[in-house]
Amino acid sequence: MATSSKAKKKTVRLASGRKRARQDVKLNAHNTSLRSRFRTVVKNVQKAVVAGDKTVATDTFKAAQSVIDSVADKGMFHKNKAARLKSRLAAKVKALALAA
Repeated sequence: MATSSKAKKKTVRLASGRKRARQDVKLNAHNTSLRSRFRTVVKNVQKAVVAGDKTVATDTFKAAQSVIDSVADKGMFHKNKAARLKSRLAAKVKALALAA
């Protein structure tokens, strides 16, 4: 018996379940937006470091810090992950500043 790769969606009968399903759609869209914004700012800092542009890397890192903290505060991922990521980005920016 072969199973399809996509699970069949069941229709929810209870009103509370239907409401939960509606809320999940909104929440999923919001979380996707936050995750995308987070990834974008991290990539921007990394691109600036690879390019060797010290001022752009410093400016983008300062902007990225607040985005990383806000996403962690909202529970998208653990605060320690945010701290680890900020630390690693800061080390790259600092190494770039010292090398130049």
